[in-house]
Amino acid sequence: MSQSAPTRVAIVTGAARGIGEATARQLAADGMSVAVVDLDEGACANTVTAIHDAGGTALAVGADVSDPIQVNTAVDRVTAELGAPTVLVNNAGVLRDNLLFKMTDDDWETVMAVHLRGAFLFSRAVQKHMVDAGWGRIVSLSSTSALGNRGQANYAAAKAGLQGFTKTLAIELGRYGITANAVAPGFIVTDMTAATAARVGVDFAQFEKAAVAQIPVGRAGRPEDVANTVSFLVSEGAGFVSGQVIYVAGGPRA
Repeated sequence: MSQSAPTRVAIVTGAARGIGEATARQLAADGMSVAVVDLDEGACANTVTAIHDAGGTALAVGADVSDPIQVNTAVDRVTAELGAPTVLVNNAGVLRDNLLFKMTDDDWETVMAVHLRGAFLFSRAVQKHMVDAGWGRIVSLSSTSALGNRGQANYAAAKAGLQGFTKTLAIELGRYGITANAVAPGFIVTDMTAATAARVGVDFAQFEKAAVAQIPVGRAGRPEDVANTVSFLVSEGAGFVSGQVIYVAGGPRA
């Protein structure tokens, strides 16, 4: 009789809404126990409730991903309440868009702290559990903005940085049975996308229509499109896929 795979424990950051929520729900549907991490623990309630209602296991955890003490405390809590985490999805992110000459020091530092520092801190804290298990999956959310996007010097730099971070983790951790990959979404309908439309003073419906006109598959992306890709990358069957950047954008660049 074949032995079933162990129940994996996953951490998804920025999982209160949008892509993070969809990813947390998908990984729970895949049979994983999921730690739903966000800055405000209370904001995680909807995601956790949805997972519980579907018969899954989830835990809400509040943490500032840029604070090493809070990150280590969060990982320790997940380990104590769910088990040692061997799946990590670095999804937490913020926008502080502006043209270079208008961008403040705080605009730059905040985006770097959440995206890059947050991914570093969580990956560092979780990798020891993966090494001990001889198995692990790390997926970080990049973006098509990594290729350059007007008004997003900070965001583009952070998302490009995550690609280099991912490739380095793949090289360092591969010998321990750990893969590291990045997913780079294109136009996905989320609150963050709506905020971008508001920033440029465009009605969201018009904003979406203009974006879709440039997407080869002819539609906007949904959070579930990204979640399905993450689901594959953290699966048992994706063990020979590492150091890759998968663009989930409806085309080669959209």
